[in-house]
Amino acid sequence: MKKDELEEIFKYNSELNKYINEYLNAEYNTSKNTRNSYATDLYLLAKHYPKRNIKNIDKEDIREYLRKSDKSSKTKARYLTSINNFYKYLIENNIITKNPCDGIKMPKIEKKLPNYLTIEEVDNLLNIRASTSYDLRNKAMLEVLYATGMRISELCDLPMSNLFLEDGLIKVFGKGSKERLVPINNIAIKALEEYLKFGRGALLGTKTSEYVFISSRHTKITRQAFFKYIKKLCREKGIKKDISPHILRHSFATHLLNNGADLRVVQELLGHSDISTTQIYTHLSNEKLEMEYEKHPLLHEKSHH
Repeated sequence: MKKDELEEIFKYNSELNKYINEYLNAEYNTSKNTRNSYATDLYLLAKHYPKRNIKNIDKEDIREYLRKSDKSSKTKARYLTSINNFYKYLIENNIITKNPCDGIKMPKIEKKLPNYLTIEEVDNLLNIRASTSYDLRNKAMLEVLYATGMRISELCDLPMSNLFLEDGLIKVFGKGSKERLVPINNIAIKALEEYLKFGRGALLGTKTSEYVFISSRHTKITRQAFFKYIKKLCREKGIKKDISPHILRHSFATHLLNNGADLRVVQELLGHSDISTTQIYTHLSNEKLEMEYEKHPLLHEKSHH
């Protein structure tokens, strides 16, 4: 939500807005994206109840607010989480005594299996002939993404001081300010070293930067710019799948589990705080097994004995 839109909503309920601002300032440990998302969700609630006292918003009001929203169940679940966290903060600070979200069931979310690339598609995608500084950078970014399962935002924010290439490790600063060490393979190390040696200096020009990956404007590359590049590259390579910014992260996790990696290890590598988030990839592995099973009639016959 844009700043002027937030300010427009700010006019609706000054009391609610005062507490929302205090709450957002208290959430300094969360990422900027998370805070922006909280702000949007809570300001929309303020807009829905322009003149209501914060203490008078009850369970039925929250239910009605969610019911009237024309958003998907996933978005409604996020709204409820944001509002619930906000009211927990108000209780902790003795502003209210009862959380109106208590007892409201989370909307049922259909878990959509993430799209991923096959090993052949990944090989095709990573087969880049690097002839310019940009090619060297893009190849290094793709190789590191696939080798580590990092989020694009984590990769774009990666500082030089977090590279421990001699030890085959990268320190990643993830969601909720959590750090994790992830191993990196020799292919990705080679691509990264070539970029650092022959590409990064040319992209920086006379500027200096703490970040590894540099844009055409001599500053760190944005996730939007890099995602645009991935989409363009997939089109050029004839990959017709619905591409998401996380496509290489999903592929990394799926290929690891297909090759027998332990779920807990994959959870650690991806930086998931909850293993249920990682479990979605096991469905992909099972789906693949079922497809293979259907393809082989001999397996069907054996299973009857």
